[in-house]
Amino acid sequence: MATCVVLGAGAGVGRAVAKAFLGRGYHVALCARNREKLDGLCAELGENASAWQLDVSNLEELKTCLAEIAEKHGDIEVLHFNAFSLTPGRGSRVDAEKFSQSLGVNVTPALAASQAVIPAMKNLGRGTILFTGGGYALQPAAQVTALSVGKAALRALSQCLHQELSSSGIHVATVTICGIVAPDTAFDPTVIAESFLQLHDQPAGAFDAEIVFNPAAVPV
Repeated sequence: MATCVVLGAGAGVGRAVAKAFLGRGYHVALCARNREKLDGLCAELGENASAWQLDVSNLEELKTCLAEIAEKHGDIEVLHFNAFSLTPGRGSRVDAEKFSQSLGVNVTPALAASQAVIPAMKNLGRGTILFTGGGYALQPAAQVTALSVGKAALRALSQCLHQELSSSGIHVATVTICGIVAPDTAFDPTVIAESFLQLHDQPAGAFDAEIVFNPAAVPV
């Protein structure tokens, strides 16, 4: 059974993406800080889901966890980075240390996790690395400067890895969500998860780097 890892698994997009890949026959390893919520999510999703308590900002812990998942469940063929940190504050006043800590959740672990799974994906000749992006990457907002910078950096990282790895059969891509995720809205997580599957399903040679998910956009 192939393995999909969801970093930053929660009740919204993470849960929806986990369900989508479970439906494709993957074992899904759910990673987050809150053990109680993880256990509840695993109980809901069934026997092919496992819980891994993890603080993604601890890079050594992150790499160890990914290695343990691969050892127990097999090589990681899909990595979904869904972790984020919301640090409010405008650029002129946000605490620089908190700004750095925000990037230490929103961007740096995405790089470390990708580097951890890329060697095995290269050996397999395939793999999918998916990032949950945000509309602030395209239209930054001063009141959430740290998150805006983080999402922009995550998008740039994704596109750099996309350029580098596509020829190796590894698809790196972002779903940039330009709205507030909520059930029974245009930004329902189940609908958003379909965009992640769409990227995953693209054949080598036809990889897209990004889907901008914005059903509320008015065509020009």
